[in-house]
Amino acid sequence: MTLVAAPARLSTAATTFEADFAARLHWSADTDAAIEHRVADILADVQKRGDAAVLEYTARFDGLSAPSMAALELTQADFKAAFDAIPQAQRDALQAAARRVRSYHEAQKKASGESWSYRDEDGTLLGQKVTPLDRVGIYVPGGKAAYPSSLLMNAIPAHVAGVQEIIMVVPTPVRGSVATGGTGEGTSTKGERNELVLAAAYVAGVTRAFTIGGAQAVAALAYGTATVPKVDKITGPGNAYVASAKKRVFGTVGIDMIAGPSEILVLADGTTPPDWVAMDLFSQAEHDELAQSILLCPDAAYIDAVQREIDRLLPTMPRAEIIAKSLTGRGALILTKDMEEACAISNRIAPEHLEVSSTDPHRWEPLLRHAGAIFLGAFTSESLGDYCAGPNHVLPTSGTARFSSPLGVYDFQKRSSIIEVSEAGAQVLGKIAAELAYGEGLQAHAQAAEMRLTTPVKPR
Repeated sequence: MTLVAAPARLSTAATTFEADFAARLHWSADTDAAIEHRVADILADVQKRGDAAVLEYTARFDGLSAPSMAALELTQADFKAAFDAIPQAQRDALQAAARRVRSYHEAQKKASGESWSYRDEDGTLLGQKVTPLDRVGIYVPGGKAAYPSSLLMNAIPAHVAGVQEIIMVVPTPVRGSVATGGTGEGTSTKGERNELVLAAAYVAGVTRAFTIGGAQAVAALAYGTATVPKVDKITGPGNAYVASAKKRVFGTVGIDMIAGPSEILVLADGTTPPDWVAMDLFSQAEHDELAQSILLCPDAAYIDAVQREIDRLLPTMPRAEIIAKSLTGRGALILTKDMEEACAISNRIAPEHLEVSSTDPHRWEPLLRHAGAIFLGAFTSESLGDYCAGPNHVLPTSGTARFSSPLGVYDFQKRSSIIEVSEAGAQVLGKIAAELAYGEGLQAHAQAAEMRLTTPVKPR
């Protein structure tokens, strides 16, 4: 059977463009009601029974049978052994990526994550105190796929922010378990550990780690158990059960975001080799069938050339079936009247990854307002951002880049306002506050301000 990747061919000049465009973009973030119900039960059970419930669900879903939570905890020695066991090339790559990610986030902290203050003309001190969270939880997928790069992107900015404890949860399911897409009939006392993930934990400086996953892991981090410490915030990607659990525990703890399917949008002026663009579209399509890859270009002949490269390269891809389903189901090659219109449409989409594949990307960058990350120029492939460029690859999806930002140092910090009013300042501010407090009918507020005045405001 010959696989075909057939992204929708759209043109902004067509009378049906708006309807076709909306249909192609549509994706519902609503979780299946059955998943929501099951997750609610798991969260409540873990909150009530703690370790015992986590052990039970780990055996049921991951096929990993353990006598105690201690048997599911990874040690620093495990991390070091994994780091020593992987090939030298992988060790070098992990360390190089970690250095770049750390350098970027250190610059980010200096620019936007430091405390500040000033004194006004009356000598009143005003400012903001920035402090790190005490303890965070990082969810690292480990069922059908493993992502050491995501571990680096979550743990390193937490470290740079000053977080003292980073608790990692990573499922290590037994082959054939529910978590790996099997029937779950067999269990084992040893799951499948990904050595590159454990090595990344060593490089990134994870404090503690547990081989648990799913909603039960989110619950353990959010509520705490006898073994798993309660955290202040949970970050990291996961499946629908993890996403649902994170939504439900928000408020008890903080969360980073609810991530949807991966996305890439390429703005092309027709000067980049078309096989480069085709492969960039593949880079997100290979994640899963719901991933979205879109090309916006004012050159119809170039779009045809990209489609030919898609057809040529698809059979060479190990994940060709997933790529084909993704491109056919959610992909689009859109002909625009010019690059300005392409930029306007990009802003409407607000993509997770936005490549400006142009000879003059800085001409178009000022027009781009909404994107998780912007990759400028033909040599800047999105995949470099995923692994080692430096900026964080945990990005807003599903149009949420209109109001959300990439994961960063700021996600692992909190801010407290600093106010120290001088005696002279109290004479100015007290009259203003008392006047407004009386207007709101809050007598105690007004009198608290008036007590600091040498000439009190008369109540109305």
